[in-house]
Amino acid sequence: MLPPADAIVNPKLRGCAYPFTGICGGMVAFKLVQVLFEESGVLAQEWLDMLEIAAIATVGDVMKLQGENRIIVKEGLRCLGHTSNLGLKKLIEKNNLVPGSITAYHIGFVIGPCLNASGRLQTAKIALSLLLCEDEEEADRMAMELKELNDQRKDMTQAGIDQAAAMVEERYGDDKVLVVFLPDCHESLAGIVAGRLRERYNKPSFVLTRAEGCAKGSGRSIEAYHMFHALVEVKDLLLKFGGHPMAAGFSLEEKDVDEFRRRLNENARERLTEEDFIPRVWIDVAMPFEYITEPFVRELELLEPYGQGNEKPQFAQKSMVIRSAHVMGRNRNVVRLSLVNERGVSMDGVVFTDGDLFMEEKGNSRLMDVIYYPGINEYNGNRNLQIVVKDWKFH
Repeated sequence: MLPPADAIVNPKLRGCAYPFTGICGGMVAFKLVQVLFEESGVLAQEWLDMLEIAAIATVGDVMKLQGENRIIVKEGLRCLGHTSNLGLKKLIEKNNLVPGSITAYHIGFVIGPCLNASGRLQTAKIALSLLLCEDEEEADRMAMELKELNDQRKDMTQAGIDQAAAMVEERYGDDKVLVVFLPDCHESLAGIVAGRLRERYNKPSFVLTRAEGCAKGSGRSIEAYHMFHALVEVKDLLLKFGGHPMAAGFSLEEKDVDEFRRRLNENARERLTEEDFIPRVWIDVAMPFEYITEPFVRELELLEPYGQGNEKPQFAQKSMVIRSAHVMGRNRNVVRLSLVNERGVSMDGVVFTDGDLFMEEKGNSRLMDVIYYPGINEYNGNRNLQIVVKDWKFH
């Protein structure tokens, strides 16, 4: 059903001749501005200056970095390195990013979350005002406010994850579908917490929070479980719902949460097997540390931007000796490793995970298998090779 309008700009409309349909709403707006500017005789540089915003929107919306998206993000990142946008300059500065070394990762995990934090916790007007700001002192203040809001969001998210995980361990560990009700969790964080539960337990996970007059929830799934179909089967309990195979959103009466959990698990009993809960990890090739050199890392960087639809290559090595492991970070969500392979070649490593859980899992283990990608750690003017560990197994 299309709304009444003089014009509808949507590349996914049936019959639309636009050659690449996989663009986000921000990109649609960018293309519209481009055409309007051209029709009005505005200099091309005016809309080209917005490339960095289109790139942020594309990465932030987790669009596939293929076709036109790949070109826009690659060029947008280049522009972002020497941006004239005062607000973005200040946001880059406040997050201690190196302007010339910003990648799609920094958009997805630093810049994007900062811009998004105001809408999650307060109002999106703060982020918009920052992007439009032309006063240096005001831009500095707003950039700091956004960073602090994002830090607050991180703390609130971690608290929600800890509470949800404790509830799973105490009450729902045997459930095939996890349904956790966190009354005091901010509703905008439910999807993030659900995603972390799914990562930790490799089970379909629903997280609900208390909203005005009802409970609102978000779900994140595994490949073997079609989340939207699962909600259709219990739609008599739901006030609203929507989604797709891997994620969903919904609302229901608070009194129906327990019944919602019971019926989802009853329906999943025969469909989900123990094998479905075994995480599958794909690697590109097994590669010893000896092959990791700075020129090799630079060659991999030519394949940037990495992201959805163009994932970073993943390598593996078995039986690494763990020389040291230390938890770091304000939220204890970074682990620094020093590893040595069977041929005596050492390599620093970093893991972005729940540090305390990692150390608990490690116990007294002295060996680990790792899936990783190589990189260069630049800090205080020093550069050294390191690996970012994506998955691991102790033994």
